[in-house]
Amino acid sequence: MAEKAKGKMQQAKGKAKEVAGKATGNERMKAAGKTDQVKGKVREVAGKADEQVRGVGDSLRDRREH
Repeated sequence: MAEKAKGKMQQAKGKAKEVAGKATGNERMKAAGKTDQVKGKVREVAGKADEQVRGVGDSLRDRREH
């Protein structure tokens, strides 16, 4: 769950950077914010996938024990 939460945090920071870039007319900051949002989304999705893999592993382990 840590990766998923870190991804969401990175997306929020990226959005703030994008908004600040728009407000100040700083195209570089605006672009960096969008990039951070994409990186955060990738990190969040990877975290979700990791959780699913662990869930499947736990499920298979439970079946072997019975």
